[in-house]
This record gives sequence, C-alpha cells and structure tokens, in this order.
Amino acid sequence: MRTFLLRRLAVCLVSLFGVGLALPAAASTYAVAPNIAAGIANALLNPDVSPPGTNLSSCSLAQHPYPVVLVPGTFSVMEDDFGALAPDLANAGYCVYAFNYGALSPNALIEAIGPVPQSAQQLAAFVSQVLSRTGAAKVDLVGHSQGGMLLEYYAKLLGGASLIHNLVALSPTTHGTTLNGLTLLADVIPGANQIVADGCPACVDQENGSAVIEQLDNVPIAQAAVNYTVIETLDEYVVTPVGSSFINESGVDNEYVQDYCLFDPVDHADLAYDNVVIQLVKNALTPASARSPDCAIEFPWPAQ
Repeated sequence: MRTFLLRRLAVCLVSLFGVGLALPAAASTYAVAPNIAAGIANALLNPDVSPPGTNLSSCSLAQHPYPVVLVPGTFSVMEDDFGALAPDLANAGYCVYAFNYGALSPNALIEAIGPVPQSAQQLAAFVSQVLSRTGAAKVDLVGHSQGGMLLEYYAKLLGGASLIHNLVALSPTTHGTTLNGLTLLADVIPGANQIVADGCPACVDQENGSAVIEQLDNVPIAQAAVNYTVIETLDEYVVTPVGSSFINESGVDNEYVQDYCLFDPVDHADLAYDNVVIQLVKNALTPASARSPDCAIEFPWPAQ
C-alpha cells in the first residue's frame, strides 16, 4: 500500500505542477525535446516538419540493419509525438523515419483523425517508400496509441507481416477504447476537442466494438515471424481499462512501464517522452544490447 500511495503521489505532483520528465542531458547530434510541451511548441512552427534525425537523405544501416518507422497517435503529428524518441533513436545509430497521416487539411497541427483503413493504407505506402529508399528487407515499426493499433492492423489485415521485423506499440488501441478516453487525450492538444466535436472518423473507428476493432480482434492478432512488444503504463487514462492495450497471445511481450520503475508516473500522452519507455523501445528493437532503464532519472528516491 505504501508503494502504491507513493506512486500516486508522484502522479499528482506531476499533474499539479506540470512537470515534464526530462531526459538526461547528453552530448548528441540531434536535439531531444525534454517533454511533450516542448514537442507541441516545436510542431506549432511547422506541423509537417520531421523530428530531428528522421527522414535523412542518407542513413547507414551498418549499426542497425532495419530502418525504424515511427507512427504517431490520434490528434498528433510526428514532431509533437516523437520529439524525444525520434532524435534519441537517431543519436543511438538507428535510421529513423516518420510521417503524418489521417489529416483533414494540409499542414494541420491536429492529424491522425481520418478513417483507420485509409490511414493504414498510408502506412503501407510509407513502409514501401522506406524499404525502397534504404534497400532493407524489413522495417522495425514503433507506434503510439492509434499508431500502435495501425501497426497491428497493417500486419494482420494488409499483409504487412512479411515486411516487419519488430513491432513495438505504446499503449495501442488494440481492443478499442471509449470516446471519453479520446476526449481526455484531446485536452492535451489545443483545438483537438473541437475536432472531436466536428468529426473524427478515427475516434469512432477506435471505439469499443467498432467494425475496425472487431476485424482486428478476430484472433489471432499477432502474426507469425513478427516480434511484438506492447508497452503500457499503469497510469493510462485513454486506452481503458488499463491493460486493454495488451495482445494476450503466445509470443507477445506485454510490459508495464512500472514493472521496471515502479514510481514512474508517465501517462498516455507522455509515453514517447519518458526515459524508461525510450529504453524499453531500444531493448525491443535490439534485444542483444538491452539494459535496465535508469529509474533514478525519474525520481530522487529509490524505487523500492
């Protein structure tokens, strides 16, 4: 009980003071945004800009043989969702690619709201471009929220499994969620709630029991020869109930952030900015060099 209360206190303090979990300072080639607020601020300048270190004209696969494709979540663009994860991966020697999808208008700050089947086709086209550009046989896919669900949809329903090496999903809407959860997420990004009110096909497609979710949930979800990792937080407020992101099938690695760092208060929106999550993503992409996340970076007291 003491452990639970301390973790909840940490969550409350972060919510009350608006503290972002900054990544550790380090000498690097590409600037890593310290929190989602910084990512949103950067995206405001140009919603169509690629995060630092991504979509480079030339990139060597010598260190990591599979290019990494990042897929943002609902109401997001690649810069505000992956302002930390993308440059961090690039600094670690990965070839990183990202794109925007599901927009109702060009260069919009709020994207990823179009119908899920159309967005999945955009993902398939982008993966083909990356493979052609790099000459790689397969890609590693990392998606957040709807982005994670799109990876699952692409692998299962669009025949993408043969082109995927690793699939890493951060709190994906695997089994759907409530529209209320998506409304709570909209509170994070200015103007997103109006989009929900005016029309968000992706929101409807991600509701529990939608036609899209029923197609995806017709087991099995996980496809052979693809390495699946699903990462979720115990402080999830969008994809509910907690744990519903997981694919409870053989061969899938389902992980809670707090299994590694108990007091980490990361919520849904901040997953791709959290130091622990970023290390877990790297571990999933390259298991041979996996290491434990540094919990001390998150809080000054020991996680015990």
